[in-house]
Amino acid sequence: MGANRIVSFVQSPLIEKINRVHSFLVRLKTAIYYRRIFAAVGRHSLIYKPLLLSGTQYVKIGAGTIIRPGARIEAIAIDPARPPRIEIGNNVNIEQNVHLICSSMLVIGNDVSIAPNCGILDTSHPYDAGGSPGKIGDRVNTLPTPVEIGDNTLIGLGAVILPGVRVGPHCVIGANSTVVYDIPGHSIAVGSPAKVVKRYDFQRQRWVAVAGS
Repeated sequence: MGANRIVSFVQSPLIEKINRVHSFLVRLKTAIYYRRIFAAVGRHSLIYKPLLLSGTQYVKIGAGTIIRPGARIEAIAIDPARPPRIEIGNNVNIEQNVHLICSSMLVIGNDVSIAPNCGILDTSHPYDAGGSPGKIGDRVNTLPTPVEIGDNTLIGLGAVILPGVRVGPHCVIGANSTVVYDIPGHSIAVGSPAKVVKRYDFQRQRWVAVAGS
């Protein structure tokens, strides 16, 4: 009891054939179309049908990266002298319905996994002038608040990474967490706002709970 088991699922030949054809068509569209509209798309990357693409000339995607259906990738050019920059590294998987919104800089490292329904944004809607007319959602912060996700980090289902945050390498961000502050490398952070609950101890070679978490 309690031992991990490896379970194999066998698909029908028809489903396997359909999946292979679908992957081939996605790969073809990525190579022919998306490589023309993005600043760069690396070899063997796959981009499935997105929800919204905007400012793709400011977006670079590394090799072997997969972006699943429903992605919103939006680079907003506010100041021509300071164009936005989205960089997605190699061997990254961005699952369904992930939103990446950038007006300054959003960098995702190599070997990062982003679960479905996550949001990562480096911009916000100022609301300080509460009595001013106009829709708050139409206002965009003009100050640079870059976001960086370190290599080999896992961002759990439904998590949100807010402007100005750096998540270090080899981190785990728990499901439905809201990351407001920087998370140091080799940490596990959960909650809203997210707090570090474990750190990896290299001497003991295991995760250790953080006091008071």
